[in-house]
Amino acid sequence: MSVLVGKPAPDFKADAVKGLEFTEIQLSGYKGKSPVVLFFYPLDFTFVCPTELHAFQEKLSEFHKRGVEVIGCSVDSKFSHFAWLTTPKNKGGIEGVTYALVSDLHRSIAKDYDVLSDAGVSFRGLFLIDKEGIVRHQVVNDLPLGRNVDEAIRMVDALQHFEKHGEVCPANWSAGKKAMQATAEGVSSYLATH
Repeated sequence: MSVLVGKPAPDFKADAVKGLEFTEIQLSGYKGKSPVVLFFYPLDFTFVCPTELHAFQEKLSEFHKRGVEVIGCSVDSKFSHFAWLTTPKNKGGIEGVTYALVSDLHRSIAKDYDVLSDAGVSFRGLFLIDKEGIVRHQVVNDLPLGRNVDEAIRMVDALQHFEKHGEVCPANWSAGKKAMQATAEGVSSYLATH
């Protein structure tokens, strides 16, 4: 598995559906404008996947409040994405999801991010890409393990805190909690009070 943290996010230009509109997404188009949470999921019309896509939608305003774009990606066609977006939630669909869903039909994006499983579908990879297009956080779950969207928001908060204040964020840090200077004195002071 490749570690992309600290490296430029692999660029792509691909068909997508956003809301109920067909569009094209180019990742580098966000560079200099906004951070991106890019997440991969195995397949449309499956089981854990709709729970995750709805969970991202439920927290979408939290990402937008932080200036972050959310993009989902799977190996399905844009037409499959569209069909799933028009399927009601009570029928296993993702009706109401408004962020972009990228079609990686040729599996090239999943390969570039090294999340393509031997089964030919994407593992549940998540990449936090900063405004300059650098991967700052990645996590990859196996197919049956749904991810925690609140943790993705926490990582956005940690990155933005570091960018704004220059302080590093210790274990279990969350917005509003004390961070620390990346010095011997900083860690000593933090550990003395925690």
